[in-house]
Amino acid sequence: MSSDQKRGRRTMMTPQELDAFLAEQRTCRIATVSKDGRPHVVALWFAWDGTSLWLYSIVRSRRWADLLGDPRVAVVVDDGEEYGELRGAELSGSVEIVGEAPRTGEPHPELTAPERLFAAKNFGLEAMPHDGRHAWLRLTPERIVSWDFRKIPQP
Repeated sequence: MSSDQKRGRRTMMTPQELDAFLAEQRTCRIATVSKDGRPHVVALWFAWDGTSLWLYSIVRSRRWADLLGDPRVAVVVDDGEEYGELRGAELSGSVEIVGEAPRTGEPHPELTAPERLFAAKNFGLEAMPHDGRHAWLRLTPERIVSWDFRKIPQP
């Protein structure tokens, strides 16, 4: 194993660190690709339930249109200003639509926990407000890569 590979392993987040990081962060950047191959990256709020990333997306958006054609995404969540503070994760896989689109608030057992998490984290509310313009996307990552440069030994 090269010294770069060893250094990379030392700067990865542990599963517990990754869970805590994703639970506390609010904004991610999601990358999609249109049918004609044009990439698109946009910031979006999310909730992490320990297994899946839940994204509440406007259904009349380029992102939504892209995902209807190709559900594969890459999502980055990161934090830090100075080099030695940088940390983050890239999650990739395919999203799936959960619940009605757009979401009107009809009872849906799979959405009870993510809506509670999302509402508390992003709105400070106990229940999710529904505007009839958004719908839920669930990303259960096939691959996660993380980094935490705070772990790099200082000279």
